Amino acid sequence: MEQPEAPRQPTPENYTMMQAFEWYVPPDQQHWNRLYEAVAGLKATGIDNLWIPPGCKGSNQQGNGYDIYDLYDLGEFDQKGGFSTKWGTKEDLVQLIRRANDVGVGVYWDAVLNQKAGADRTEQCRVIEVDPNDRTKAITDPYSIDGWLGFDFPGRREKYSTMTYHWYHFSGTDYNNANGKTAIYRILGDGKDWSKFVGKEKGNYDYLMFADLDYTHPEVEADVKAWSEWLYSQVPIKGIRFDAIKHYSEEFLQSLVVHMDAKIGPGWFLVGEFWEDSLDAMTTYIRNMQHKFSLFDAPLVYNFSSISNTENADLTKVFDGTLVSAEPVNAVTLVMNHDTQPYQALAADIQPFFKPLAYSLILLRAEGYPCVFYGDVYGIEGDHPYPPSCHGKVPDLCLARKFYAYGEQHNYFDFPQCIGWTRLGTWDRPFGLACVMSNAGPNGKWMYVGQEHEGELWTDVLGWEEGQVTINHDGWGHFTCAGVSVAVWVNQSAEGRDQFGKL
Repeated sequence: MEQPEAPRQPTPENYTMMQAFEWYVPPDQQHWNRLYEAVAGLKATGIDNLWIPPGCKGSNQQGNGYDIYDLYDLGEFDQKGGFSTKWGTKEDLVQLIRRANDVGVGVYWDAVLNQKAGADRTEQCRVIEVDPNDRTKAITDPYSIDGWLGFDFPGRREKYSTMTYHWYHFSGTDYNNANGKTAIYRILGDGKDWSKFVGKEKGNYDYLMFADLDYTHPEVEADVKAWSEWLYSQVPIKGIRFDAIKHYSEEFLQSLVVHMDAKIGPGWFLVGEFWEDSLDAMTTYIRNMQHKFSLFDAPLVYNFSSISNTENADLTKVFDGTLVSAEPVNAVTLVMNHDTQPYQALAADIQPFFKPLAYSLILLRAEGYPCVFYGDVYGIEGDHPYPPSCHGKVPDLCLARKFYAYGEQHNYFDFPQCIGWTRLGTWDRPFGLACVMSNAGPNGKWMYVGQEHEGELWTDVLGWEEGQVTINHDGWGHFTCAGVSVAVWVNQSAEGRDQFGKL
């Protein structure tokens, strides 16, 4: 007697993350409210998780939160210029996360654990100055400085935590208040040194900015681990983006992840900002974190920048040396973020014509977890404003991922200035897609989409390429795109086609 076939498992919906801020969002304390109003529409477009900006109190209300002052103040206490952070009050934040969870969107916290800024007072400590280009080399004898290293958090009055910070909780600083000198000072004390579990740039890359936390001090380690539990009790987040992880102890971060799993529960999404163009360093970090950690694919961003600024560049090499090619499950793919946007420290110039190609490459392929950028969806503000990129089509590309980017992938990376691929669909998400792009003149490719699509009429969901493609009896079609452009072809009768162009 034949055994009945096991029931087929449903195909899970593709996940897409959005970085829900850009560097020049106005400091009006209304950003949590902006996101509250936007989150339902973002979910409908295919955004499943929001990476929100640092929600802890910074050194002032204009700072983006990387100038972190108090981990335990989420916009609740009258400190550093007021109650709110740049983004809003704690009440606004709680309402945003509640709303996001109600509509099925998870929230990822931006944890800034490398440094503290905006100290309440100075403290004297012994230091040596080190060579800025090789922090392992002392360039002075030991002497005393007056450093901004005393953190009392008087506005909080010990609510949530009684921990205060003093000079011995830090490994370095950059300013001597006694004489106004800026330098990189390594703080001296019994057993104190730069962490050995950090990046090797500049000899040792423990020191980044402000007052640099020393995770070999047990009080620092205990306070930050306690904070992770407290944070989850205040805001039901689903993951954490860890800032500047190559600048503080990898050993500590491993122990923090173990602590969070044990005390709060497993299942977190964890991603680190390990901004490197060295693929070996990135894959080693992922292995050391036992593949519980993802990293942003910095080499991919640099490839996008290089290709977009090189005439007749070879598109077939776009994934060479990238994290997504080596560790597709642990790679967060992106086109731009707050550090690489124009006029920022790591600005990576990607020509406007290439943005739609880049977003298609991260959103419509099988590999990687894509992260779209707030500034590309809503535009960039500030002294050098930019409109939304891709002629406003990023939401449509997210929708194409949500509805059609499923199933077996066939690649056509066979011509330097024109590449394409198809997704064949699955039993319960059957529509599939065909994507073709050119960084030169108009072009096209014969590509296979499956014999089950014979006779279907396919059109470009972006509306940039006119006409129809009829799928032949062998399951092939000839798909075209305009010059320096991209087209995403889908059955014109496919479910969801009526939703495009509405965000």
